[in-house]
Amino acid sequence: MIKTLQQNIFLFILLVLLQVGVLNNIQLGSYLNPYMYVLFILLLPINTPNWLVLVVSFILGLIIDMFADTIGMHASATVFMGFLRPLVLQAITNRDNYDSGTSPRIHYFGFFWFLKYTLVLVFSHHLFLFTVEMFNFHSFHLVLWRTVLSTLFTSLLVILSQYVIYRK
Repeated sequence: MIKTLQQNIFLFILLVLLQVGVLNNIQLGSYLNPYMYVLFILLLPINTPNWLVLVVSFILGLIIDMFADTIGMHASATVFMGFLRPLVLQAITNRDNYDSGTSPRIHYFGFFWFLKYTLVLVFSHHLFLFTVEMFNFHSFHLVLWRTVLSTLFTSLLVILSQYVIYRK
């Protein structure tokens, strides 16, 4: 348990530094925005209490907001993602499929399971974030286009991280 806590704290700090130091400075056009920090919420152990997921999601989003000067947009999007996480897990996972303390990783559940899990949650996060950013429905096609492209790019980075960092 202590080892898992230490690993999660390290991952939290690493992803915040990566997002703030590198990825916030990368913007390929106005459509591709890599938000790798969502990986932390994706990789929290499955049996993490829902209230803790929401609190950690809020803290993560708030830290990103402080560095990006976005006044709560990331915090609200990560809380939304944290809120949807147990619903998505329940929809795509049978309770008997995992051990206590298991984290959603590509090597435990397989590529297609992890891809579905990642795409649904990252798409939800990005759609919420970009909708709040635009704050109007007149340019919904632009929001949807940015959401789809950024979701694909972020999901690609998340899946690559699974193969690079979390090898068997």
